[in-house]
Amino acid sequence: MKKTTLCYILCGDEILMLHRTKKKNDENEGKYIGLGGHFLEGETPFDCVKREVLEESGILLKDPSYRGIVTFQSDVYPSEEMHLFTATLPSLPPLPECDEGELKLISKDRLLSLKMWEGDLIFLSLLFENHPFFELTLCYEGETLTNATLNGRPSELFDLLDEKGERTGRFKERSLVHRDGDFHATAHVWIYRTVNGRHQILLQKRAENKDAYPGMLDISCAGHLKRGDSYEEAAARELEEELRLGAFGEDLQHVGFFERYTKEVFYNKPFLDHERSALYLLCGNNIRPEQIVCSEELCGVCWFDVDLLEKDHTLGGQSCLVKEELSLVLSALKNIK
Repeated sequence: MKKTTLCYILCGDEILMLHRTKKKNDENEGKYIGLGGHFLEGETPFDCVKREVLEESGILLKDPSYRGIVTFQSDVYPSEEMHLFTATLPSLPPLPECDEGELKLISKDRLLSLKMWEGDLIFLSLLFENHPFFELTLCYEGETLTNATLNGRPSELFDLLDEKGERTGRFKERSLVHRDGDFHATAHVWIYRTVNGRHQILLQKRAENKDAYPGMLDISCAGHLKRGDSYEEAAARELEEELRLGAFGEDLQHVGFFERYTKEVFYNKPFLDHERSALYLLCGNNIRPEQIVCSEELCGVCWFDVDLLEKDHTLGGQSCLVKEELSLVLSALKNIK
């Protein structure tokens, strides 16, 4: 496995990038990357990054920050272990000609629109959010990112949608989607039962460590469509993962779609959520209490009378239910005897 370094130099609100346009047979041709290169025999990561940055830009780094290690796995290119660094400078000296491409200062707000490897969006987000030292593994088929694992845990990749709700062919990692407010897809399963002729709906209590609405009452079961999922596949998977009710996936009744855009702040970070949700009803009359086994994503579940939810969908500020979506579900439920 080859070993390399990569450094992103920040100067105010701009980042020094290398637009790879000159090197022959370059796997990075046309892409924007940081500065860096291959280890020489006996070099440490710090030795390597300082030498490479000096050779490419004429900048002598005194104290770069060691931020993480990224492992690339590919069906086309050799595997690579890349050591990530950042550095902050008040100003830059005149930049020399670089034999690998063009050195350019890029504003942060333009950075993610540049042509780059798909996985770079993940680690750039981690770098600029001052994430602690991390280990990231990125798996590619050709230039398509197929899997990402952060600190040993798989990252979720979501298909992005156009204004009509169709897949665009582009995708992003979960945290980036919610940072940027990209349009994406979810599946929402509302479980109901009938007691003495009256409908009740099962709500879950979200775990306290969730990235959004921690500790709040929410839809019976809900989740994002991962890359390549259908709505039905996502709904059945979430039933299994959240409530251990995978055997009931074939009983889902699709009742429509709901689109929403919400803007919140969690853990001092903006959370922009633009979803197209497929709504499903699932009859829980034949579901025994012992069949519902809560996962680590939720603290518990509880049945609520429809009349109570109609009067106050927030349940006194305890729920994060969306009134308009709940109304669609309750309208569909009224047609069920």
